[in-house]
Formats: sequence, C-alpha cells, structure tokens
Amino acid sequence: MFYQEAGQFSTRYAQDRRVFRLRQDRYGLVALLLLAFVGVPYLGNDYWFSAILIPFLVLSLAGLGLNLLTGYAGQLSLGSAAFMAVGAFATYNVELRVPGSPLLLSMALGGGVAALVAVLFGLPSLRIKGFYLLVSTLAAQFFVTWALTRFSWFSNNSASGVISAPRLEILGVDLNSPVGRYLLTLGVVVALFWLGKNLVRSELGRNWMAVRDMDTAAAVMGIALLKTKLLAFAISGFFLGVAGALWAFTYLGTVEPHGFDLNRSFQILFIIIIGGLGSILGNFLGAAFIVLFPVLLSNLVALLPAGLIDAGQIENLQKMAFGALIIVFLVKEPEGLARLWQKFRERARLWPLRY
Repeated sequence: MFYQEAGQFSTRYAQDRRVFRLRQDRYGLVALLLLAFVGVPYLGNDYWFSAILIPFLVLSLAGLGLNLLTGYAGQLSLGSAAFMAVGAFATYNVELRVPGSPLLLSMALGGGVAALVAVLFGLPSLRIKGFYLLVSTLAAQFFVTWALTRFSWFSNNSASGVISAPRLEILGVDLNSPVGRYLLTLGVVVALFWLGKNLVRSELGRNWMAVRDMDTAAAVMGIALLKTKLLAFAISGFFLGVAGALWAFTYLGTVEPHGFDLNRSFQILFIIIIGGLGSILGNFLGAAFIVLFPVLLSNLVALLPAGLIDAGQIENLQKMAFGALIIVFLVKEPEGLARLWQKFRERARLWPLRY
C-alpha cells in the first residue's frame, strides 16, 4: 500500500492543483533529483556522462519538444532535427558575435530563433493537416540543411562547415569536464521539463488537446486555431532549439549541418511513439530505450560465438528491432511505455489487498 491515498486530503484549491498530489510522488521526485544532482556526479564515470547520460537527457528534451507539438497539439512534424540545427547554429553565432554573452542567454536566444523558424514552417498547418502537414514540415529538414551548408556565414566561414563548442562557463564556473557538461545539461533539462509540465496543465495545454481531438469543435467553442497551432509550433521549436544547442555543445563538442539529418528526426519520432504520445514521463522512457537498447544489443552480440553475427550487421539489427518494436507498441500498447508505468502504479495502489 505504498501508494495509498487514504488520509491525504486537499483543503485548498491550490493543493488540489499541485503537479504531484500524492505525498509519495513528491518524496520520490525529491529523491530522484538528489540522486541525479548529487549521487550520479559522485558515482558516475566519464564514459557514463559522455556516452549515456548526456545523450539521454538531450534526446529526452528533444522528445518533449516534439511531444508538445504532436502528442498534445496533434500537429504532425518531421522537421525536429532541422529545428535542433537552427538552435545549435544560432546559439553558436550569438556566442561568437556577441562577446561576453552568458551561455544560458545564448541558448535561450538560439531557442527563440528556432521557434521563429518553426512558426514559419508551421503556417501551412492553418490549411492542411495529417499526412500533408507531415510532408510540409519535412521540407524544413532539407531547406535548413541546405541553407546552413550553402551560406558559410552560419559556420563562421569554416571550410568544412563544422562549428565547435564555445567555452562552457556559467558565473565563472568551468563546465567543460564530463561531469560539468552533465550537470549543465541536467539543469537545463529539468527546468524545461518543469516548464513543459506546467504548460500542458495550463489553459494553453487544454486548448492544444482540444485542437488535437477535434479542431472543428475547438473552433466552435471559441478556441483560436491560428494562435493555438502557431504557439504549439513556436514552443516546440524553442525546446528543440535548446536541445540542439545542448547536443552540439555538451555532447558532441563539434557538429555540422548533416549531423541533424532526417535520421535524427525519425529517432525523435521513435522516442515519443515508444515512450508515449501525450506524456511527459514518456519522453524520458523513450529516450532511455533509444540510448540503452543499442548498448544492450551490442553486449548480447558480444556474448554469442565469434563470427556468428558480422559486426557490420549490428546496426541493421538495431534498425530491424526498432521497426518491430514500433509495430508492437502501435498494435499492443499505442500509449507506449508511459501507459505501462501507469498500469503498474495503479496496481501498486491496491497492493497487497489485490493483485
């Protein structure tokens, strides 16, 4: 009866509207944050920070950006990686051309530029939807890559088109070490997830869900479709832009336009499908699966007899497994891993009185 609700009463409206109404959830969140901010930096090693934890956090944030647009507002998009690229290159140019600009401010401005680009490519959503909107946003993927490659100004006239991470420093604290980059990424991701959670619980979030379920009925109820859809694209673009800046600066260190290709957009789409559309927690679960599954598969292949599976075929096996799992989730559990976690919690509330 760990999740027992008996005796936990709300005596004020503010208490009833809390993000985590149960005492157990609040304690669990505090314990998880303490582990992430204190325990992991003390126990982790450079490999875990650089190869596992940082990409997991950044992909979770990118999944949140797409989930706000697709899972909550119902607007399909395949331009996620393009908006990440805009955020990364815009942040780089702010740092380069405005000396002394604070790093977090540069990321925010980079996310703002990505939001403007997302609104531009979201304009067709006012007339088209579904598959046609998906194709329209796909144009952003090719146009942004072409523009960043064609105009060398974006990469400071670099012959290769590659940009390098600026010095990561906040209030004089050097964050260029693996643990520093992890803590920077973790802080930004936690802050934006808290913002995203409150957004979907606000009036704007309810408007998004109304448009997602039936935009005609939403318009009849007085919801402004133009404002609601474009705000979804703008906020999604902002989150993806910040995720792109983190991907380039705290994870890779250097990046080129082709580093944000169509495969990255599909990867983010897989995250929200496997994790769960319209779920905040699902972004973490989906990203954890995307990051850890290849590691698990590689370790399993290493246990097999030598020569049984060619090392060059491991990547193909990963793609086949991802495709099969997406089909399974769409058929058996369309709401993804988040729904499985919710079912587990519902059973935990009754344990041990009922199994």
